Amino acid sequence: MRNHISYLFILLFTASLRLTVAATPDAELKGGALEGQKPRVIVSSDIGGSDPDDFQSMIHLLVYADVLDIEGLISSPPQAGRAKHILEAIDAYEKDYAHLKQHADQFPTPAALRQVTKQGAIGPAPAQGWSESTEGSRWIIECAKRQETRPLWVIVWGSITDVAQAVHDDPAIKDTLRVYSIGSWNTHMDKTARAYLYKHHADLWWIENDSTFRGMYIGGKKKGEWSNLGFVDKHVRGHGALGDLYYRQKRDIKMGDTPSLLYLLRGDPDNPTAQHWGGAFVKTDHGKHYWTDNPDSPLVEAKRAGAKTVNRWRVDFLADWQVRMDWVLDR
Repeated sequence: MRNHISYLFILLFTASLRLTVAATPDAELKGGALEGQKPRVIVSSDIGGSDPDDFQSMIHLLVYADVLDIEGLISSPPQAGRAKHILEAIDAYEKDYAHLKQHADQFPTPAALRQVTKQGAIGPAPAQGWSESTEGSRWIIECAKRQETRPLWVIVWGSITDVAQAVHDDPAIKDTLRVYSIGSWNTHMDKTARAYLYKHHADLWWIENDSTFRGMYIGGKKKGEWSNLGFVDKHVRGHGALGDLYYRQKRDIKMGDTPSLLYLLRGDPDNPTAQHWGGAFVKTDHGKHYWTDNPDSPLVEAKRAGAKTVNRWRVDFLADWQVRMDWVLDR
């Protein structure tokens, strides 16, 4: 009888353990670049402007460059950001490149990244939402028109100026583009470009993230090494040239643009309503391929709609990043 009870206890314990494992976040998410689904990516960033968190997001992007096909790094407005600031991050990447290559052969060379770094617009669009083409907008068109079966993801960390210009100049590229933009303050810096796309190109495949991104630094597990300050101090500071650049720019996690990348890393990118490290979104009555923040109250954090769809994965995406920051250390 005693042996029977012991055996029953083992069965119950094992079943409980399986349920616990099945309930972990990674067990729920499938797909994404970390599972070998390598996306084509262009980043449009206002890095070097008034907000240092674009440097943070660029550094995070570069340590994941092996699982992405980075086809463009575009400097877009507002304010003082220029292509030279993207190159500053690539300079740091070059110093850590040999260490990164020891862990994955697919990291692009610094020279390849410099070659696809382009200057976009240096100011907001005029009233109609578009102006003259830029090196950045022309590059978006060139990449979009390549003979490729994969879509071209344009993740927007600043104003959407160059995307609007590219779509205006060649609307046919909309069939290829997948746009994920971080809005809020970025939208205010060029309202006319955003309005042009919204009003005149309702068929554009577009995730417009106006508040969900706040879950990157608001809410979630924040104790000890998982805090915004604690994580950077322990797992980023002193970790190669990239970690040092990050720490010089900002000493705690903000990285408000990073959910656009996290979305591609883990989760099904073709289904914005599903769960991803970079958020889950809802359709509206605007266009067939337009999604934005989920306003459901259980997903609100600090009055920010959808923020919990990001911060629920906080430990998972930070732990994964921690491993990669360790790659740049001398061993």
